[in-house]
Amino acid sequence: MALRRSLRLSLGVLLGSVALCTGAAVSGQGDPEAALVAVESEHLAPAVPMPRFKADASWPRLPADTILGQIPGLSVGPDDSVWIVQRPNSLDVHEAGLAADPPTTLSCCRPAPHVINFAPDGTLRRAWGGESHAPDIGGTSQWPANVHGLFAARDGTVWIGGNGKDDHVVLQFTADGRFLRQFGQRGKSEGNESSRYLGNPSDVFADGDSVLVSDGYINKRIVQLREKDLSFLRFWGAYGARPGGGTRAQPFDQSQAASTGDGGADPASRSFGDIVHCVERGPEGLIYVCDRRNNRIQVFRETQGDGEASGGLEFVRDIVIAPGTGGLRSASDVAFSPDGTYMYVADMANAKVWILGRESGEVIGNFGRVGRYPGQFFWLHSVAVDSRGNVYTTEVGTGRRVQKFVPVGMIR
Repeated sequence: MALRRSLRLSLGVLLGSVALCTGAAVSGQGDPEAALVAVESEHLAPAVPMPRFKADASWPRLPADTILGQIPGLSVGPDDSVWIVQRPNSLDVHEAGLAADPPTTLSCCRPAPHVINFAPDGTLRRAWGGESHAPDIGGTSQWPANVHGLFAARDGTVWIGGNGKDDHVVLQFTADGRFLRQFGQRGKSEGNESSRYLGNPSDVFADGDSVLVSDGYINKRIVQLREKDLSFLRFWGAYGARPGGGTRAQPFDQSQAASTGDGGADPASRSFGDIVHCVERGPEGLIYVCDRRNNRIQVFRETQGDGEASGGLEFVRDIVIAPGTGGLRSASDVAFSPDGTYMYVADMANAKVWILGRESGEVIGNFGRVGRYPGQFFWLHSVAVDSRGNVYTTEVGTGRRVQKFVPVGMIR
């Protein structure tokens, strides 16, 4: 039974339904403290203070007839609004019965659009997505078959990538979903040495000077572009060397995310593993790369110089996250506290957010555990932080949610 209109929900339909999810439908509505739920945590470095968080079970506020799929992208905008990209195509007819033709359920649910923007209080601002928002090239829509990664830039624009079949492109849109430009092209990939095409990019970071792309589900590298015209600047692999380790046979299949066919994590590998999962520019301009399958984050610094490989770049250090982790592995995403004191790392396999000293790279503690309740995680994917220190997370697999964690003091 086909799903209908799953990618064509209008913003008007969503906003018109928001009133249905207020009042009793939202736990703690009217009393923010009542919606805060204690979160399991570990303080592993007692000599170092660690922030304590509670989960806000009332956040966000979706229309009562709407359901989210897997959420593989998360970003906090310059106005502290929260952006997610989610996969309507990850839902089946039993979850999205209102979108079936004919409908198989009476009240719920229909898929939300791919890209959703929430106000800081969790109310819906805008939602859009799907093939109508991207151009066709040679008869092929440039909208990804399977979205992956989202970045909300300081100029108000939004970037997305994809890791589905032929998704070798990153695209830039206005906040309301008008296509602006792209790098790469769906269906075209030339491997780790290409300066024209990508190979299933997982994440984007754009700071006004350059655009960083973790080109990491087929290729195994970071690509840096000039922001002004998206011209190629450089690429690099592990330790700032030329990308090594070959490329994955296409297409990527989600079952490979937990495969042990690579022999297991190797935090000392001279090549990136087969999922380069995030790229983030942190305090002091340092560039952080999630080498998820090797359970590590690699840190780089830009220097004077240029070049098609690592010219103008130097390796700073490895930060190993839960090194004995198998399966989905650990280092999935990274974010920073507003003052730069703490680094937060989303650990997919262990279902924790690790809290590290940003300057030392040492683990201070963590919060979260495997589970379905507020403050727990399943296939924890992304982490982001707003200017008030609130931490946001998203989940894929069958987790399929976005959560907000509110700082409530320090553990000393």
